[in-house]
Amino acid sequence: MPIRIGLIGKTNTGKTTFFNAATLQYAEVSSYPFTTKQPNYGTTYAITPCVCREFNVQDNPRNSLCIEGYRHIPIELIDLPGLIKGAWAGKGLGNQFLSVASQADALIHVVDASGSVDEEGKITKMGVGNPLADFYDIQEELVMWLMRLIDRQDDKIVRNLKSGKEFAETLAEVLQGIKVNEYHIEEALKQTGLRGEEFDKWTMLEDKKFAEKLLEISKPMIVLANKMDLETAGANFNILREELTNYMVIPASAEAELALRRAVQKGYVRYIPGEEDFKIVSEEQLTQEQKKALEFIQSRVFGEYMRTGVQFAINVAVFKLLGMGVVYPVSDPAKLADRSGKILPDAYLMPPNSTVRDLARTIHSELEKGLLYAIDVRSGLRLPGDYRIKDRDVLSIVSTTRRAV
Repeated sequence: MPIRIGLIGKTNTGKTTFFNAATLQYAEVSSYPFTTKQPNYGTTYAITPCVCREFNVQDNPRNSLCIEGYRHIPIELIDLPGLIKGAWAGKGLGNQFLSVASQADALIHVVDASGSVDEEGKITKMGVGNPLADFYDIQEELVMWLMRLIDRQDDKIVRNLKSGKEFAETLAEVLQGIKVNEYHIEEALKQTGLRGEEFDKWTMLEDKKFAEKLLEISKPMIVLANKMDLETAGANFNILREELTNYMVIPASAEAELALRRAVQKGYVRYIPGEEDFKIVSEEQLTQEQKKALEFIQSRVFGEYMRTGVQFAINVAVFKLLGMGVVYPVSDPAKLADRSGKILPDAYLMPPNSTVRDLARTIHSELEKGLLYAIDVRSGLRLPGDYRIKDRDVLSIVSTTRRAV
């Protein structure tokens, strides 16, 4: 199952522009609140240096792409309907939003750093809106939603506890549908000091403290300060960074990224997402308006922040928040190829502490059943099933059901 990143935030913060820039889709964008009435699903890519450079080979990617020595590994991106106050109780499109957000592995919280959105998510005069307050509003909605989910299952949780079940196990059963597991719950109990406390005697403040920590652990998040190309964004970005010390705050211009990606499609510029520069391919094809737009992006976005921030945010979510590593399985260790001769055909994103056995299961369940060991291509060493794989490992898995992968 691919990694799933959710875009959250108020309406008109630029979530759908970010989505279109990252996926090259054409989801509707307008200044009306709740333009996004249904979640938009698309494929984007986490980008990392490919091992083909290290081994000096020309690879033949199958489940991913390799562009100029960088492996582009597909992940799922969801653009969710915008939130307003009261979403947790069903106001606006809240229930729909929250049910989809719960399926994400990590969240990118998009705020309008220019302050062009008011409390209700409507476009207002630039600088009037409060991005920091917008952030806290959305966080409150998420916490209240999670508290409500747990509260609805109070009776079941208490019954299971009286029958001898552990709290983490019981709550994990209740919340498994939103990708919350026992580890998340144990960590939240530990960090809030509520481990050992009787659940049915928790106060409202303790309920909220636990929900806040559980949300933080189970749905890691970065803050995307969008619309940094606008004049009023700089001061608000500094406030966001100073106040939200528990989060990485990334400056971005989704509009600039989208313009560049569309220009690439038309052959006007050369640009790889995440790069710190772009080059005009054929200036004579550009109109004066297009030239001015590209000059603006070069000076106002790349000149100030080195990048548009869109690809950087995706990479941070995948590799920093989720701690994913990239592993390259091959059948022939000598040739770095699969059975058909394709060199370094696949690249898999694996969670922290994944083992050889986990990799075998990810490739095919039958491969795991007959797992014998894996061969580390670099060292030639045999690795047992419980060996913890590392980022950039190139491994050949040997199994009784299929000799090598």
